[in-house]
Amino acid sequence: MASASGAVGWEDLRKQARHLENEIDAKLVAFSKIGINTAPKHASADSVPLLDEEHVFENMASEIEGLLTKLSDINDSMSEIKPNGAAMLHTMQRHREILKDYRLEFNKTRNNFAARKDREDLLGNVRKEIDSFKSARGLNRREMYLKENHHIHSSDRLINDQISIAVETREHLVTQRQAFKRIQTRFNDISNRFPAVNSLLQRINLRKRRDSLILGLLIGFCTFLVLFYAFH
Repeated sequence: MASASGAVGWEDLRKQARHLENEIDAKLVAFSKIGINTAPKHASADSVPLLDEEHVFENMASEIEGLLTKLSDINDSMSEIKPNGAAMLHTMQRHREILKDYRLEFNKTRNNFAARKDREDLLGNVRKEIDSFKSARGLNRREMYLKENHHIHSSDRLINDQISIAVETREHLVTQRQAFKRIQTRFNDISNRFPAVNSLLQRINLRKRRDSLILGLLIGFCTFLVLFYAFH
C-alpha cells in the first residue's frame, strides 16, 4: 500500500511538473520577445505602443519567477520519494536539469533587458545633454551676434564722430587761412600806400641785422679772449 501510495504521489508530481514546465516554456518565449522589443524611453510619442511593455515585462518576470519557485518545490517533493529504479532516478534528474535551464534562460533574458534599459537610459541622458548643449550654444551664439552688432554700431558712431571733428577742423583751418590772407593783403595795401613807412621798416630791419651781427662778433671776440686768458 505504501508503494502504491508513493507511485500515485510520484505520478501526480510528474503531471504537475510537466504542466508547470509547459507553462513556463511558453511564458519564457513571450518573455524573451518582450525583452527584445521593449521600446526605449527616449523614443518619440508616435513610436511608443499604447501598452507599457516595460510594465508588462516586470509583471511577467514576477509571474515566471513564481512558477519557477513552484517547480522547484515540486522537484524537491519528487526528490523526497525513494526512486524505484533507474528510470525514475533519470526522470528526477531530467526535471532538475529542465528547471536549471529555465532559470538560466530567465536570468539571461532579465539581465539582457536590464542592460538594454541602462543603455537606453544612458543614451537618453546623453541626447538630453547634447540637446541642452546645442540650445545653450545657440543662445550663446545669438548673444555673441548681438554683442558683435553692438560693437559695430559703436564703431560706426565713433567713426562718424571722428569724421565730423575732422570736417570741422578743416573748415576752421580754411577760415584761418582766409583771415591770414586778408591780413597780408591789408599789409601790402598799407605798404603800397605809404612807401616811406615801407622804406623805414626796411632800414629798421637792416639796422637790426647789422646790430645783431656786431653783437655776435663782439661776443665771439670776448669769448676768444676769455679762452685765451684761461689757457695761458
